[in-house]
Amino acid sequence: MRLDTPQRSGQTPRYVTPEMPCPYLPGLRSRSEAYYFSNIDGATYEKLIARGFRRSGRVVYRPQCRNCTECKQLRVPVASFVPTKSMRRIARRNVDITMTADAPVATEEKFDIFVRYLDAHHDDMMPRTYQSLAEFLYDSPVDTVEFTYRLGNRIVGISIADQCPEGLSSVYCFFDPDFADRSLGTLSVVREVAYCRDLALPFYYLGFYIAKSPTMAYKIRFRPNEILVADDTWTAAEG
Repeated sequence: MRLDTPQRSGQTPRYVTPEMPCPYLPGLRSRSEAYYFSNIDGATYEKLIARGFRRSGRVVYRPQCRNCTECKQLRVPVASFVPTKSMRRIARRNVDITMTADAPVATEEKFDIFVRYLDAHHDDMMPRTYQSLAEFLYDSPVDTVEFTYRLGNRIVGISIADQCPEGLSSVYCFFDPDFADRSLGTLSVVREVAYCRDLALPFYYLGFYIAKSPTMAYKIRFRPNEILVADDTWTAAEG
């Protein structure tokens, strides 16, 4: 698959972003190789994942940092995943929370949760506008599913994932900070892996794992897991 010329799927030519402060590792600079897709099928996108790419909105990108290779794609083999004792405890504590899977739809209610989530968990690098939410998560070139977590009629969490032939690729999860003690991020992974199992999908792609980043290192806890070490080459993760 060539990525240096426009494709029938609406791909634009290769673009390397300017360097900027790394959002995950203080003191480092980051840049990405990026392509814009008007549309892309799930099988093609899954091949791109196996070459180190992720998406943000309609932009598909992979890190091209000059002095760092800490970003590693991580996936969970669904059939062999075993929740830890802590994960099972979180699942039991949240039996009153329901999960539905539907086509993604941005709403003002979700936007309010998104902004409060960013305020509670992130710095000011991510914009806080309705348009930014829609472009980041809801304007997708690939078939996408939205998992909505509710306590009664109240939305407490949202998780966005892309649909591929061999699994789901997690895009982003955000939740109501009023329910931070519910560990909804962990709950979403456990339930979405189970969702994959119900559909006989082999893998749940968790995106970039960064061992030295407090906000990205948690993914290693979902075991067993595999790290992308070269194009189309996954190996059991260590640590």
